Amino acid sequence: MIQQTLVLIKPDGVARGLTGEIIKRFEQRGLKIVALKLVKIDNDLAKQHYTEDISKRLGEKVRNMLLNFITEGPIIAMIIEGVNAIENVRKIVGVTESKAALPGTIRGDFSHVSYSYADKKEIAIKNLVHASADETDAKNETALWFSIDEIFDYKRAGDEHIL
Repeated sequence: MIQQTLVLIKPDGVARGLTGEIIKRFEQRGLKIVALKLVKIDNDLAKQHYTEDISKRLGEKVRNMLLNFITEGPIIAMIIEGVNAIENVRKIVGVTESKAALPGTIRGDFSHVSYSYADKKEIAIKNLVHASADETDAKNETALWFSIDEIFDYKRAGDEHIL
């Protein structure tokens, strides 16, 4: 099944100059970027992305740390498309806690912060990227971050292998 999913390269990934490497990981696996932009978001968009559901699951303090983090600098927002894109992107990204992410994943190769360290410092965990969790999140997040005229359909060399 061809899917689209949202990926954000968070302020730490942009600041560390890892955007090219992160994008390369997706493209090397045959996934296609159909939307891409560099943005510095305001608190309103951040609150729409990190909804109040996060407060219910993780607490208001965690949500506030996430809001502060995602608005602290520019981010790369992109929509990735491909076969089972949601699951494949999440595998490429690695688990949320960087220190537990396997080598070969983006977080496993470039980040190492643990929940306990972030909690002690009272900061959001700096794990480089956000990837939509499931189909519902992907649909909602892509619509939040991109208008329909910012999403492009094109043929990529190699598409004949998946059609």
